[in-house]
Amino acid sequence: MLGSLTSFAILNTKLNTNHECEDAPIMADIVIGIGTSHSPLLTLDGARWAERAADDLRNQRLNMSDGRWVSYEQLAAAVENRYASVSTTEHFVAKAGICRTALDRIAADLATAAPDVVVIVGDDQDELFSLSNMPALSIFYGDQVVTRHRQVGAASPSWLPTVVKGYAMDEAHVFPGAPAFALDLIKGLMARSVDVGAAAKVDDPRVAGFGHAYGFVVKRLFGGRAIPIVPVMLNTYFPPNVPTPARCHDIGQALRAAIEASPMALRVAVVASGGLSHFVVDEALDRQVIDALVAADAQALRGLPVGALNAGSSEIRNWIAVAGAIEGLQNRWLEYQPLYRTPAGTGIGVAFSVWS
Repeated sequence: MLGSLTSFAILNTKLNTNHECEDAPIMADIVIGIGTSHSPLLTLDGARWAERAADDLRNQRLNMSDGRWVSYEQLAAAVENRYASVSTTEHFVAKAGICRTALDRIAADLATAAPDVVVIVGDDQDELFSLSNMPALSIFYGDQVVTRHRQVGAASPSWLPTVVKGYAMDEAHVFPGAPAFALDLIKGLMARSVDVGAAAKVDDPRVAGFGHAYGFVVKRLFGGRAIPIVPVMLNTYFPPNVPTPARCHDIGQALRAAIEASPMALRVAVVASGGLSHFVVDEALDRQVIDALVAADAQALRGLPVGALNAGSSEIRNWIAVAGAIEGLQNRWLEYQPLYRTPAGTGIGVAFSVWS
């Protein structure tokens, strides 16, 4: 449903004027960092995960962490049903409960932090952008963040309508943007030698609009509150202009500097949306990333092999960028769960974490 434009105007008035308050800080301040996966599984009851798993059996292009691409049949032949015991409905239901608890905890932490604006670092997957124009990095500075209306037909997978709703793509939802603050970030990045694309409107949400990386965060974590957002779109998926892990970290550091240079007295949350390894679960890769995140080991994150970050696993780049942005904050907690949904080990490694 379209949001109230009057309430959005009130929120943006606050964003544009609260730096004049006597008790406000003299600059924007990052008060919380968040990382969350946004897998379709997180919008479905565990009893329905098998519906999503059925699609894996037809997948002819699964990304391996050594850079190879294999079919499901090839993967299954190599692992010999190694994950059959953990790809059962009973397991799915238990894992779904753990993930639900972690997401509830993030939502509670976000509410406690009470940010004035949320910067969401995510990736666009043919939702707003397409191969006709795919910037390596873009920031949205419009006052209305409009989600793409994803059409669901009779031939669509059984799980898709529920997932589309969980991503706020079942219709053209409108979320409040933060134009003045977003412009501060764009100008701040440009001043710090980070060339950034800029977008300010969605012309027709039936054709293009914001996607799952942003809709999931707002719908699942905001608790119905209309918190203004700044979408940061990092091209993780589509070569040839995918930033390296080191460059993603550089971008994150520059983003932090741009936030802190803004004269607007705002409490800012920074969120990494997506990941970790998928569509073949790689626990070793995930734990390498997690260990580096918890230890604030920038060099380990910057040195992650590019060949391991293809397809879904490419979204690890969003976490790398946010790690650069929240340097100085302490990791408060992190939940990791490898979600194997087929005997061959397809699925996703999901992670949820908070820094403050």
